[in-house]
Amino acid sequence: MSQLKSIQDENLPSWLPRLAGNKGPRFLQIADALQAAVADGSLTPGERLPPQRHLAAQLDVDLTTITRAYDEARRRNLLEGRGARGTYVAAPKVELNAILDLSMNTPPPPDGVDFNDMLKQGLSQVLMRADNELLMTYHLGGGSDSDRKAGATWLAPMFGPLDSGQLLVCPGAQAAIAALILALTQPGDVILAEPMTYPGLRTAAAQFGRRLIAVAADQHGMLPGMLEQACRQHQPGLIYLNPTLQNPTAITMPERRRKELASIAQRCHVRIVEDDPYWLLADAPPPPIATFAPQQVLYISTLSKCLIPGLRVAFVLIRDPLERERFLVALRSFALMAAPLTAALATQWILDGSAGKLMEGIRKEARLRHRMARDILAGRYSGSGDGLHVWLALPAYWNSSQLAHAAASYGIAVTPAEAFATGSSSVSAIRISLGCIKDRGRLRAGLQRVSQLLARRPEGVGGAVV
Repeated sequence: MSQLKSIQDENLPSWLPRLAGNKGPRFLQIADALQAAVADGSLTPGERLPPQRHLAAQLDVDLTTITRAYDEARRRNLLEGRGARGTYVAAPKVELNAILDLSMNTPPPPDGVDFNDMLKQGLSQVLMRADNELLMTYHLGGGSDSDRKAGATWLAPMFGPLDSGQLLVCPGAQAAIAALILALTQPGDVILAEPMTYPGLRTAAAQFGRRLIAVAADQHGMLPGMLEQACRQHQPGLIYLNPTLQNPTAITMPERRRKELASIAQRCHVRIVEDDPYWLLADAPPPPIATFAPQQVLYISTLSKCLIPGLRVAFVLIRDPLERERFLVALRSFALMAAPLTAALATQWILDGSAGKLMEGIRKEARLRHRMARDILAGRYSGSGDGLHVWLALPAYWNSSQLAHAAASYGIAVTPAEAFATGSSSVSAIRISLGCIKDRGRLRAGLQRVSQLLARRPEGVGGAVV
């Protein structure tokens, strides 16, 4: 008789005799028995399991076998550890959000990169090399010398060698935009932007009492002649541009147009805020506008769109020292600093090459997803094949808010054109974001539902379809 069959212990958990006669590694036998017991109700959520050493003695196996079995059961989401209190049967995972979210522009999970391991390794290096007390206290805004040097390294593909003293570190692009508006404009001032633009700009302008005015654009971005006319008519405080894989239209402004807009800003003595979150995700993008008018352009590069949003780190290139100081004063009024721990992690990743590997994995995955969107949305897809989103023009029988409402009834979230409109919008389009849904299969299902909706005509009130 085998050891397992010979175990005679009246206190042995009821599910363990299921091991008798099984074949294969013992740790898997135990994990399988656990799974079967959870499935048939012999073990219930919240029930405490025997300590590992106790169970090892009862089964006459070594402790490593039990440890491996419990680890495998945790991997299957069967168990959860509660520190010194022991190991318990886990509650079943509940999907709290069944919506297929195609509305949020976040990077997709990186292809070929173990992100969890990268995060653990990065934090380990930060905690080993940094003064932990400094990671948990107040810092002067603008980032440490190391953070700024990391920023110069990050921006090197765009600009080549940079003076890190001209860079500032802040908690995300939205904070940078808000601080630039506060620092460089006055209440009532005009900010010029394209007809479809980043919603965060609209929000900041409205909160600070600035007027946002649209300048006409074509398939290459803002029209130079219309910009010059608007500058002379409105005497704007700032021009806001997102020239690479523009949000939401996904247009990448060609080099000639960038030069023309930079030249107009110089002639009209107006600062440009160049918000450029997607440059590193694009395939051979033109140089930033800031390279053509270095003193005229304030350049923002966030890590939220090409790495992970949770870092909350953006680099802002401001050449003029007085404007850098004004920017910091404005930033301190609502966001004293980037979180030191996440800034240190970003710096560690940039300097040790992890950020580059992570970004390359995100680029690969994003391009796979664009190919999927192109196949499913055949005839309607108008993306460039990279970046995080697609701008989808709708057939004449749909308007954007109607389509977004109908999609929601199908369990899909998309963003209608109205969310991006600088003024009154007559554009009938939606933005589809490709990165928020982690699983490609679920993304495919969401895109297929959108394609099915587009092929039907709406009927009734509120976009109900048949």
